[in-house]
Amino acid sequence: MIPCPPVEWRQPAEPPAEQAPQPAPATAPGYASQLRPSRWGWVAQKQWCVWVEPGPTTDRWNQRWQTAVTTALSTWGEQVRLVRVSNPDDAQLRLWRRRPPLQNGRASHGRALLQLQQVQRQGRESSALEPLVEVLISPGQRQAAIQATALHELGHGFGLWGHSELSSDVMGAVPGAKPALELSERDQQTLQWLFEQPSALPAAPSQTTAPEPAPPSDLTAD
Repeated sequence: MIPCPPVEWRQPAEPPAEQAPQPAPATAPGYASQLRPSRWGWVAQKQWCVWVEPGPTTDRWNQRWQTAVTTALSTWGEQVRLVRVSNPDDAQLRLWRRRPPLQNGRASHGRALLQLQQVQRQGRESSALEPLVEVLISPGQRQAAIQATALHELGHGFGLWGHSELSSDVMGAVPGAKPALELSERDQQTLQWLFEQPSALPAAPSQTTAPEPAPPSDLTAD
């Protein structure tokens, strides 16, 4: 079976009828208590279809960006299975080489935005609820900073919609003096906790009628 079959159509998912689950208890491992579920519930899956924006191979600034984000993907690839796709329409996570626009007057080097969509893929009997995550990583940084930013924003994309209070964690709210370039034990514990929660994604009903439009993004994080 092709891991990421071509997408035939996609449309915004219907808002859930039930209330989203509460955040994790304070006793949850790592910083799981700081995570926010989406309106549909926890967005957790162990395989992702990923597209990375290409650029001119002769541009050394693009080469630096590509090296940094590829290294970040490889790091996360030790925890989740990542399947690279060549068509952005087939991706569940799209990684863009661009600086995020100002948000509430505040600048950022990276941002992740989540939508939930009903998706029909080629060769599958019915549509299913899938995430669509847009990750924007600014190229205007040192390579280590690009890599750290990519690690952080990809963490949001893979389900860690929250922040750690420690700068030594990839998902730290405030960067430390030294960029976090490897997943800490707390990062891994938190992700493992997420995988153990009931996910909103597998239990998606098929639908043949267009739902009401959903907001542009369900979760956003820098």
